[in-house]
Amino acid sequence: MKYLYDWTGLAEIISRLKSEGKKIVFTNGCFDLIHAGHIDYLTKAKALGDVLIIGINSDESIRRLKGDKRPLLPHEERAFAISSLKPVDYVTIFTEDTPYELIKMIVPDVLVKGGDWSIENIVGRDIVEQNGGLTTNIPFVVSRSTSSIIELILEKYC
Repeated sequence: MKYLYDWTGLAEIISRLKSEGKKIVFTNGCFDLIHAGHIDYLTKAKALGDVLIIGINSDESIRRLKGDKRPLLPHEERAFAISSLKPVDYVTIFTEDTPYELIKMIVPDVLVKGGDWSIENIVGRDIVEQNGGLTTNIPFVVSRSTSSIIELILEKYC
């Protein structure tokens, strides 16, 4: 299985991958209801390196960030869904509001977020760039979000 790695196990995997010269790409998010925008974004993120690691916000983290009505799906299901996508190599959960501590542990070669994030606001940028890595964002081509899907469902069914 390639999902729900604990940080210790993931650290061991990353150490091995780096010793093999693999380029590590990291991104994070809630990934609550997988949609075409996520798949497009993750495919482009994977193209930036050899291994794509995803950090998923825990349920508690999402509630703090987005309110009591989210997430729609528990983090175990979100992790399973994301891990099933072809571009994704490893998935882990973080409980903090940001993935800063996880990024500090991984020290990816490439840190990537969606086009709605300006590069200077990407959490962990300092860690990655101090270690010679790249921080970038990927413009959204597919205009879709979980919030817009929720609104569409409410509009059509309520």
